[in-house]
Amino acid sequence: MTTRVIVATQDGVAEVRLNRPDKMNALDLAMFEALVETGRALAGEKSLRAVVLSGEGRAFSAGLDFESFAALAEGSDGARRLLRREPGAAANYAQQAASVWMDLPVPVIAAVHGVAFGGGLQIALGADIRFVTPDAQLSVMEVKWGLIPDMTGSQTLRRLTRLDVAKELTFTGRIVSGTEAVALGLATHVSDSPREAALGLAREIAGRSPDAVRAAKRLLDRAGLVSLEEGLRLEEAIQLSLIRSPNQIEAVLANVEKRPPRFTDPA
Repeated sequence: MTTRVIVATQDGVAEVRLNRPDKMNALDLAMFEALVETGRALAGEKSLRAVVLSGEGRAFSAGLDFESFAALAEGSDGARRLLRREPGAAANYAQQAASVWMDLPVPVIAAVHGVAFGGGLQIALGADIRFVTPDAQLSVMEVKWGLIPDMTGSQTLRRLTRLDVAKELTFTGRIVSGTEAVALGLATHVSDSPREAALGLAREIAGRSPDAVRAAKRLLDRAGLVSLEEGLRLEEAIQLSLIRSPNQIEAVLANVEKRPPRFTDPA
């Protein structure tokens, strides 16, 4: 069987590529498992600075493939595996294909070309930042099959777009272009070469203090989910933990001495 996900890491940047190009990276059980296991493995890499998530071939991902859809409808063993929830986990296994990228302590940047439909779009929405081609096609397509977005999409859509926009896209399943996706909040930047743009941004992030970048992701991901008081206290606590830490001192010295910083991996 072809490896469903390819990972290559260089200078702290991991490039993760969905690798089922003959099926436009449609999601089967093997793809779900590969995505979850890849994300979990990367979470333990202390030298990791950023992740770029993209798809091989003509598309980012066409979403759930027909065979997986049939298995889910029939309540097969494959469906039970996708819907299982480990003790203490907020997300079931299928949801973790998207949530595993949210849970990574480092920034994840998705590079979207071709199509990102249904579950494929939900995976992209699990990234922190998204580059899309102008002619990319994105759709919350579940309603076409009489379903709802159930791979974290109900949560990420609501945080990224206005409520009325999230409802319209979910109720209709209409396809939007990459250009419209940016205007609606589904994507961050339009680029003719999203993978190269994403890698460039990832390398820039990798040159910053890993402690500060990880702390910033943790802080911003909590914003709006906790009270203002709790958010401000967390901001204060994180800042105090960074001040005078080795990597914070190195950031200052590198700027003063006009040289590239030499950061150490987070503990």
